[in-house]
Amino acid sequence: MPGLSNILRKPKKTAKQEAGAPRSVSGKTYLKAMPLRNISDLEVVKNEVKSGNIVILRITQLANKSIDDVKRAVDELCDFVGSVDGDIARLGEERVVICPPSVKIWREKTPISSEPIPTAA
Repeated sequence: MPGLSNILRKPKKTAKQEAGAPRSVSGKTYLKAMPLRNISDLEVVKNEVKSGNIVILRITQLANKSIDDVKRAVDELCDFVGSVDGDIARLGEERVVICPPSVKIWREKTPISSEPIPTAA
């Protein structure tokens, strides 16, 4: 029986892929995870989304430096996503997912009940 290491082995990159050739040329959407270290990294994120890719952005490194920069980065990403008709959502405390216009994030609607909320007496 083959081991998981053989099944889950990453294919070797071709010279063209290593040179930074655009991957979404074939019409495929990629899910990319990347850290946000500086505000200047936002341009890379925007370019990925414009290329049709989904980005999971880890904001921990920037948050450790400056919470104000995190707020500014999230505001800029929200404005960007609105301008391209994409979608953005928080994934826990440390991550944000940014989607291109072709992908929408499902959000569960919590029903509003007219019944009173029970409390401990």
